[in-house]
Amino acid sequence: MSKIKALVFDLGNVLIFFDWNIARDNLNKIETGLGEKVTKFLKEKSNLIYLLETGRIDEETFLSEIKNNINSRVSKEELAKIFSDIFWENEKLTKILPKLQKNYKLYLLSNTNIIHRKFGWDKYDFLKYFDALFLSYEIGFVKPEKEIFEFVEKKIPFSKEEFIYIDDVEDFVNKANSLGWNVIRFTSNEELFTQLKNYELEV
Repeated sequence: MSKIKALVFDLGNVLIFFDWNIARDNLNKIETGLGEKVTKFLKEKSNLIYLLETGRIDEETFLSEIKNNINSRVSKEELAKIFSDIFWENEKLTKILPKLQKNYKLYLLSNTNIIHRKFGWDKYDFLKYFDALFLSYEIGFVKPEKEIFEFVEKKIPFSKEEFIYIDDVEDFVNKANSLGWNVIRFTSNEELFTQLKNYELEV
């Protein structure tokens, strides 16, 4: 009998996949070279994404910063939608969530932002299977900062031995593991299912 009582899932490139090139290509359809211009700006101002994902700047400030620096007619709302239209569901994994929910508590832990939530991933029906969403922009820290993991520990009613954390990013998995969490690094659905069965979970 497994001692595991809960699963903590990452969102991006686990439950949903994403590709920034989709946003770049869609911006280029509006104006030649606009995708490269926005991409270059965000790479040079990478702190902007960090500030957005930790909730230290709001949606309006983030979009205004881009708009004021790219010399384009594109509106802030168009930017928000294109910035967020980069996701698609990992249906092979999300379809087992109802079964998992019958036996385990499910939680989500994600580095994300209000724009991606509003215009991107909040539409997915599988979110209803989660008992709580732990989102970086609401918590004020991002993975792999230890404070975000400590926040989750305080909020869920289980010991570290009783839950498993699943993430695709090696640094995040390693940090959680160093804090005593059970971890699985997501590389494929098949490998994840195998590892969950190794923990004696019903998948």
